[in-house]
Amino acid sequence: MPVVLSGISNNEEFRRMSRKDQLLKEFGHKTIRLSSANTYSYKKVDVTLQKYVDDILKPQSLEMLGNETLYWFGDNNYSEWEALFSKYKIPPLKLPNTSPVLSFGLAGAGTGVPFHWHGPGFGEVIYGRKRWFLYPPEKTPAFHPNRTTLQWLVEDYPTLSQEDMPLECTIMPGEVIYFPDHWWHGTLNIDTSVFMSTFLGPS
Repeated sequence: MPVVLSGISNNEEFRRMSRKDQLLKEFGHKTIRLSSANTYSYKKVDVTLQKYVDDILKPQSLEMLGNETLYWFGDNNYSEWEALFSKYKIPPLKLPNTSPVLSFGLAGAGTGVPFHWHGPGFGEVIYGRKRWFLYPPEKTPAFHPNRTTLQWLVEDYPTLSQEDMPLECTIMPGEVIYFPDHWWHGTLNIDTSVFMSTFLGPS
């Protein structure tokens, strides 16, 4: 089952280094890889962090589809970002025969990734708030892979029957969610958010 955890690690130094002014000062010239904010994330675009913050990082429009929305999450160059990533304290919890892989992100209010699934891991919010919607592996949610989580929340969520409602929660700064293997989940950044996921892959 998914679990929300609080106070399991102290990431204050990482949080300080993840402030907008600090990120741009240290890494604004670095190239980052953006993904389309749809279920399959096929589209990839390389830009500098400065350009992303100045020109692309905006609140999600209700009319814009997920495959038209660019979002920075993952595809991180670990060697270029080592000065930041080395300060992150991963959740002190493990699954047998797994190794952690970090995935860092920064995204605007109203953005998110529609329903998808993968292996287990943890998601921590550094700044902002992130809303999660989850279904167990055997219950595939009804959604369109190119429509955004915001569109689903506004148009489809109110029509769900009680038995089709997802598990849901809002993760606050310093909180961590554990998402189990193969659980469906969609996310929505309530604010402009900075976040880190720790994926637990086979070791």
